[in-house]
Order: sequence, then C-alpha cells, then structure tokens
Amino acid sequence: MEERKVDPRKTLIVGATSNPSRYAFAAAKMFADRQLDFIPIGIKKGEVFGKPILDLNSKPQLDDIHTITLYIGPSHQAEWMDYLIGLNPKRIIFNPGTENPEFFKKASSEGIEVLPACNLVMLSTGQF
Repeated sequence: MEERKVDPRKTLIVGATSNPSRYAFAAAKMFADRQLDFIPIGIKKGEVFGKPILDLNSKPQLDDIHTITLYIGPSHQAEWMDYLIGLNPKRIIFNPGTENPEFFKKASSEGIEVLPACNLVMLSTGQF
C-alpha cells in the first residue's frame, strides 16, 4: 500500500515532550518520519528527534507557523491562548482532550481555522 504524501507545513507542537508514552511524542515522531517541519514547545526541557523543546514559558517569537497542534488540556491553556493566537497560525488542531470552546471562539474570531481532530489520525490518513 502506497503512503499518501502530506503537504509540508511548519507546525508547532504545543505540549511537546521527550516522554515516548505521550501522544505529543508520537506526533513529533510522525512529523520526523514524514520529514515535515515541526517545532516542539513545552514546559519541560528536552529534545525530540534532534530538535530541542522550546520553553513555552518564555513565549518565543516564532514566524511562519502554519499549524498549531495542541497537547495541553483546557485547564492549562488560558495563559498561552493569546500568545498562540498572536503567532498568527492558519489553523489550530485541538487533539482529543484539548477541546476548549472559549479558545475555539477566540481563535475563530481572529480568522484562524479551528479543528477538533486527532493530529495522529490526520497524518496517518493523509488529511493533514
């Protein structure tokens, strides 16, 4: 079975971790395996697939972010919401367990596409 090509887009993985038992790690692996551009960012130091995990607390200025994929729950999103929206992504993927109606509304009002979806499934099925 031939694997479908996905469109390369710079993606920010929010909640990135070097812990292989976490979904954010699995997402980073899928991006790396497919040679798609991603930036890991989180609150814990570490590295995933040769990329250092940026410190979310420092709210680094990042350019040309197409997609943000969230791996942090709604109770931890409030302090990062404005920062993430301010990166001007084209879309935000709210992975299972990260759905947040307030964040949906705020991002949508800024013209950002909001997708309650699973990034792992999207990558696996060529829907990314």
